[in-house]
Amino acid sequence: MSHTTPEASGLDPAMLRDQLFDLWNQKDLQMLHLAALQGFSKLSEPLEALLTILESCPGKQKGRSHTLGHHILMEFQTWIKEHPQVNLSSVSEQQAVALQRRALNLLTDTQPNFVDSLINIYQLNSLDPAILRLHITGLHALSCYKEAATLGIKLNLQEELNMEEMCVPLIVQDKMSVAVSFVSGYSHLEERLVKLLDSWCHPSFCVEELNSQFPRLNLTKQRMEQIQPKMLTKHVLRLMEKFKIDKGLCPNALHKRRLDSLRFLMYKRFVEKGMTEENWIDHVQYVVADDLELQIHLVEMLVKYSCLRKASQWSLRYNIPRNRLPCGVWETQQSLPRALQQISLSDTAETEEWELAQSHCGKFYQVPLTKYKVHFVDTPEALERCQSILLKEGVVVGVDMEWQPTFGCISTQQVALIQLAVSDQVFLIDLCARRFCEHPETIRFIRSLFSQQSVLKLGYGMAGDLKCLLATWPQLQEDPLKMEGMLDLLSIHKKIQHSALSRTQNGPKEVLVGEDCAEKGLSLLVQQVLGRPLDKTEQMSNWEKRPLRISQIRYAVADAYCLLEVYSVLSRNPASFGLPDDLRSISSSQSEMSRDKKLKEKKDKQTKQTLEKEECQGAQRVSPSRSDPEKGVLYGEKPSEDSPPLPPQQLRVVCDNMLQGLGRYLRCLGVDVVMLENTDDHRVAAKLAQAEGRVILTCGQPFQTLRSQVAEGRCLSLDCSEKARDQAVRVLKHFNIQPTPSDIFSRCQACNSDQYVAVPRDDMVGMLKKKGLLPDQDNTDLMHQEEEKHDDILTPKLPRYALQCRWASLSGLDPDTLTFPGGAPIQLHTVPPTLLPRIPLFYVCTRCGKVFWEGSHFGRVLSMFQEVLHISDEDNESAAVPITAAQQN
Repeated sequence: MSHTTPEASGLDPAMLRDQLFDLWNQKDLQMLHLAALQGFSKLSEPLEALLTILESCPGKQKGRSHTLGHHILMEFQTWIKEHPQVNLSSVSEQQAVALQRRALNLLTDTQPNFVDSLINIYQLNSLDPAILRLHITGLHALSCYKEAATLGIKLNLQEELNMEEMCVPLIVQDKMSVAVSFVSGYSHLEERLVKLLDSWCHPSFCVEELNSQFPRLNLTKQRMEQIQPKMLTKHVLRLMEKFKIDKGLCPNALHKRRLDSLRFLMYKRFVEKGMTEENWIDHVQYVVADDLELQIHLVEMLVKYSCLRKASQWSLRYNIPRNRLPCGVWETQQSLPRALQQISLSDTAETEEWELAQSHCGKFYQVPLTKYKVHFVDTPEALERCQSILLKEGVVVGVDMEWQPTFGCISTQQVALIQLAVSDQVFLIDLCARRFCEHPETIRFIRSLFSQQSVLKLGYGMAGDLKCLLATWPQLQEDPLKMEGMLDLLSIHKKIQHSALSRTQNGPKEVLVGEDCAEKGLSLLVQQVLGRPLDKTEQMSNWEKRPLRISQIRYAVADAYCLLEVYSVLSRNPASFGLPDDLRSISSSQSEMSRDKKLKEKKDKQTKQTLEKEECQGAQRVSPSRSDPEKGVLYGEKPSEDSPPLPPQQLRVVCDNMLQGLGRYLRCLGVDVVMLENTDDHRVAAKLAQAEGRVILTCGQPFQTLRSQVAEGRCLSLDCSEKARDQAVRVLKHFNIQPTPSDIFSRCQACNSDQYVAVPRDDMVGMLKKKGLLPDQDNTDLMHQEEEKHDDILTPKLPRYALQCRWASLSGLDPDTLTFPGGAPIQLHTVPPTLLPRIPLFYVCTRCGKVFWEGSHFGRVLSMFQEVLHISDEDNESAAVPITAAQQN
């Protein structure tokens, strides 16, 4: 008689699971480890039993970083290494496939160790690709997009799956890194991903296309931010370099980046006035290049930011077709004398003086050297003299580098100039000199300088310099550049700032490196230590153009020499700056840089989450009905609800270019509104707010930047998903503004002016005839008939908003040109001749020449905004008249 012992039949997997579950609940991981290893050895079919246990394990539990299933699987992974005989080859092929299918169904956890372990234990890479593909598409159909992509990567199935279907949801969900991992290593998929992203950068791309292609995506406002052109352009250019993809495959992203660069240049030159004309011209030509559309954009922006003459000069330079020119440019071209048709600059390279005016010297840091102490190094002979001075033991050298700005079109630039300063002179290593850059002695000198421990090299933010240095000489990557005797003053600057902050916790908050401040970076450090900031006017120069101007040389010398003086002052009295006696002991190690980077990423993430929360709740927060208005997105106190309502003339706002519809409605109700154009940089709003005392109205990401540039309570974020009418109501309620019917149309809808001139019908007829816009055929008879018909309804009198705006005299109009003193012509072409018999009086804006007349538009506006309008009985009676208000054409 034979007897079967429990050991022979094996341990019941359910019993082992229950035992492990009890230990898991007791949080006794040590006993769980021992029980798992002993239990696995008692199982008759370990591979099948493991799946049975995992299939019945609970999921995530509160307070647990991992699941019980994850722990069991990790223990099994450890156990199986000691039992290599346990593998799929020990069972039949049919059983093996059945086990693989069961293991595959467990692969929904994205924890890498869990996925990798199951794939290895059950050799899932050997399973039929069709089965694997079906499982992944099933996960995808359940909206487990990251899980599906991760599994596809683990199983090397990228070529078996549809790249667009796998990657688009990931991109929208801000999981670009997973999408990049999905295509990495497959050149054709890399190219397809980049081309896909680039196609989304095209101006005609519509998000609705994604909605129709991926209806399950549920494109919320936050998700749509991931496919905004600015963000996409950044991804395309980064991936283009990462995957070494031809620029010709990314035309839209490059065009977008260049257009953004052009806007930035317009802002720097004409708004901030922080760039010289010569630098601006150099950069504009680089950015625009031979792209006709960018050339046209340039001319359009010049009309707005500068003047018609400058716009005409550039349009002539690029030979832009007449039909693509903005209004007035062609006429200005024709009137320009030949001498003014060319863009010319005076050659200042020879005429500039090294010595600057005393007023300039009092504002900015000045190098205590004459121009004769500055030496250009562009030959091996000059380099030999430079080496003899710099490579001596104990020498302290200030190091800086300059390169040509490319505005993000190229991520890493090659160095054009290296500045090396010692106590009594400065050497400028000219890498643009013919063949000097590639001369063996030049490269040998760079290696010697940076590797010599006995020569102290001072820099500021040297990581960027080093990156460009490696791009200039690729051989420095192949045979890595040894860096010894380096001291980055950026690390010391951070230490100064944090020390100052800790000392003044109860006092005013210090400005930390990188936070909003008039001066930043090295200029801020120089100001804090030496008393005056650097003059950064030439920072964005064309550093590859020769000869360099005196102002460029002066800037380059100052950037390197100031490092010596800062170091000298800090070394003499480190304690007063909160520094240790040995400045070299301040760590700038990779671990510290990594920690700073993580802190910055954490701060950026918190900022983003705050912003998303504010954007999601913006509409509710602005509403006066909220019980806790202090938590609203408007920073500062809102007017008390007990205070009397204000007229719209007392509210002056600047609307970001995403809120133009809101701006038009507010103007319609009499609010003083400046609206940014589509081509304007968001920072223009802050400049206008500061200069003109306006409140900024914005939405989305610009809110965080703009609110830091104005006083508390001067920046309001709205919900972009709301209709413009609802936004207008919220703004009026928030600021306790109560318009009356008399305020409607008191401002020009086109240009925001509040000054009009009244033009009687007879005068309007005369003007139209003078310009040939009024046919003579029986017009007089028809007009008389209509006049008789309407005499009992209308009389020529000023509109209801007459008291809310200013009125000019018709005598100020030039009778020959029919233009106002400001140069604007009356827009006569907008007046239909058939309207003349019915309208006895027209109203014309004196700033832009727009023509208005009494019409039915008033009634529609009255109806739209009745909840915020103060309507008296008199207003109700007059509102019943069928034709009562200015009608915009």
